[in-house]
Amino acid sequence: MTLDAYRACRLCPRACGVDRTAGKTGVCRVGAELRVARAALHLWEEPCLTGENGSGTVFFAGCGLGCVYCQNREISRGEAGATVTVERLSEIFLELQSSGAANINLVTGTQFVPSILPALDLARANGLTLPVLWNTGGYETVDTLDALNGYVDIFLPDYKYAKGETATAYSHAPDYPTVALEAIKKMLDISGEPVFAPDGRLLRGTVVRLLLLPGHLLEAKTALSRVYRACGNSVIYSLMRQYTPQPGLPSPLDRRVTDREYSSFVDHAVSLGIENGYTQERDSAAESFIPAFDLTGVLKK
Repeated sequence: MTLDAYRACRLCPRACGVDRTAGKTGVCRVGAELRVARAALHLWEEPCLTGENGSGTVFFAGCGLGCVYCQNREISRGEAGATVTVERLSEIFLELQSSGAANINLVTGTQFVPSILPALDLARANGLTLPVLWNTGGYETVDTLDALNGYVDIFLPDYKYAKGETATAYSHAPDYPTVALEAIKKMLDISGEPVFAPDGRLLRGTVVRLLLLPGHLLEAKTALSRVYRACGNSVIYSLMRQYTPQPGLPSPLDRRVTDREYSSFVDHAVSLGIENGYTQERDSAAESFIPAFDLTGVLKK
């Protein structure tokens, strides 16, 4: 994939066709210049991704999904971040490796794939050996995922909705349930089944996150069942209760998930026969889990 992909952008399923090289922004709210909001060790991913020191997260500006409840809206709306070169991004990867990161965790990078790939090539030529993790809302095209084959070792997608009506109301993406499921199946094809290091770190594989939204227990169960039918125990499941209400949202998004809702969700996973997975404690919904997008680790020292 070359930088020409920015000229009539179809990197995500929105396929808005905007010429981002001409200073225009797509649905993702960013142009063609790489923008990064934070690059640092992060201790709040799943244990197999965090390792001893943390996951080497790189948060990119912009997002093609734009969920109304996004807790990272400062970056998803393209309002935070600094412009960096491909060369600087490759240096960031190597700096994270030097700091003891378990992996290079690329958070919401779909809108910058044509720039991320050469940065990975350059970093590898200069000594990058860590697994590369693709951290995504799940709304991906098969073509873009094909471009990541050979670059990404671990996929970390969400599967947010089972119903088009909910996907429309919260993310303006009625095709999300179908598109994201096909994307997850493609990710599994690329990564294969989980491969772990002796210390428990995931080296290859796909971890599917299912965020329980308040008031949407039945849909979350349906979503989990759908992924399990498609992937079985070849993926790792992460049952998330960290939903954090954002100001001004209507009911039921104006509250946290209850203990009863989450317990029922976990019970459903057990009933399906899921063998590989993670659950979350109640305090995972604390706002302290939301990092500061203050350009930490982005600019050259």
